Amino acid sequence: MPVVRSSEAVTHEIHGARFVSYATPLTGSKELCAWRGEIPAGTRAPAHTVNREEIFHLLIGELLITLDGRTERISAGDTVIVSPGATLAVENPTDHTAVSWVTTSVGLTAELADGTVLTPPWAN
Repeated sequence: MPVVRSSEAVTHEIHGARFVSYATPLTGSKELCAWRGEIPAGTRAPAHTVNREEIFHLLIGELLITLDGRTERISAGDTVIVSPGATLAVENPTDHTAVSWVTTSVGLTAELADGTVLTPPWAN
């Protein structure tokens, strides 16, 4: 039975946010990836277009989520469903760190506006 202890989770930092990876092929998951996102106060991540569906659940705090040009303020307990091909931007306009839980399928990539394609190690 694969159990990923919090002390074994792998941490990655990019664009001012921290991603703590739990479920990946390296930890025994064959189809899904899951991670905790920590978005510090004042962080504005660049818009990116995803190739896989993401389920973005906010555990703590508030965020501004822009999905395909439409911005919504979300609060702890809210879930955003991001469709494949959607363009997503995340901003924390508050003075507290927001914490999220994200689940997607293995193979997620994110394309930035300049055409750069990222293959996040926490989602592959």
